[in-house]
Amino acid sequence: MRGKGTDGLPEAGLRRLREVLTRHVESGKIPGLVALVGRGGETHVEAIGTMRPDGGPPMRRDTVFRMASTTKPVAVAATMALLDDCRLRLDDPTDAWLPELADRRVLERPDGPLDDTVPARRPITVRDLLTSTCGLGLDMTAPGSAMMSAYFERKVYGEGGWLLPAVDPDEWMRRLGTLPLTHQPGERWLYNVSDDLLGVLVARVTGQPFETFLRERVLDPLGMRDTAFHVPADKIHRLPPLYAPDPRTGEFTIEDPAEGGRHSTPPAFPSGGGGLDSTVDDYHAYFRMLLDLGKHGTERVLSRPAVELMTTNRLTPAQLAAREAWGREAVHLSYGQGQHGGWGFGMAVRTYRGDYAPLGQFGWDGGAGTTAYADPENRLVGILLTQTGMSTPDSARLIHDFWTTLYQAVDD
Repeated sequence: MRGKGTDGLPEAGLRRLREVLTRHVESGKIPGLVALVGRGGETHVEAIGTMRPDGGPPMRRDTVFRMASTTKPVAVAATMALLDDCRLRLDDPTDAWLPELADRRVLERPDGPLDDTVPARRPITVRDLLTSTCGLGLDMTAPGSAMMSAYFERKVYGEGGWLLPAVDPDEWMRRLGTLPLTHQPGERWLYNVSDDLLGVLVARVTGQPFETFLRERVLDPLGMRDTAFHVPADKIHRLPPLYAPDPRTGEFTIEDPAEGGRHSTPPAFPSGGGGLDSTVDDYHAYFRMLLDLGKHGTERVLSRPAVELMTTNRLTPAQLAAREAWGREAVHLSYGQGQHGGWGFGMAVRTYRGDYAPLGQFGWDGGAGTTAYADPENRLVGILLTQTGMSTPDSARLIHDFWTTLYQAVDD
């Protein structure tokens, strides 16, 4: 790159970014990574290291990654398309499509026994699912609670040691329907379950598989050819293994191989919470569309109001206070990820200045060592993908250093 580099990112800043990323790979803690910075009409990509710790194929721009929870901001677009079509409304109760969650009981105390319940004050709505406030969700700060134990005992999550649902959507809904809500609908932000529910909702409203509708309305119009809920055989050589480093020794253990792994065949449950595979360029197309308020070139993918709803804080002051407290209390568990404040639809929205990123930045991170955010103030998209899971702090520290260095390079 010559001159100023990426549309206001000076070459010196990009050089420093490459040096910081290279240092993480050379430390031996991260086998390889692909990073993308997009600003204006310019895109800068770094592919550093290899797909395996012992060498093997180099990381490339078209390497496919398990996006883990970075799935959420993309998967939610299917629901937004249904809102645009008036096939759903924000405050519609979901009972008609998700009868398994009708007439819920709610825990008297979030940490109490499962049989100590009161009736839900109202039904769960579409808005509750979009804001992750339906009353169901994972709380990693309370792993020993009866509710968290029940998710795994009843195999809502964790079947075969895998955090994504392992059964078809109808069976998953049946299992989920045996549990009470942790909080009243609309009361409190809770993680992940709402995003998986949205995929089931979309499939039942449209009468199509979730992935089919997502592809027709979002992925294909954006040219996201490498984004799907599994990696087909002709692309599997582009998928690295997923590593979960041993927390004590740092030794790389394979959590999920490429060939014959969980992402090599279509899943029984296409998880909107964490199931997509993708590339930096596909995710850049999506986040650029959000920055452009729903347009991809001359084609409109989502309405401007839909994007504005998704990408600005939707939590009430009481919900926001609880989510901020959760972020601070979980900082030791998440290695500092997740301290953003707000939540839009399917993604975090920064409502306070807690690090180098400005207010209004939106996106999310993933436990497989992924991060993708867009920043309206700086017209910036940043994406960093590894396959080093967060069983150790190493990929989280890499993500922090990526954003810290990137924002120093924005020197307008």
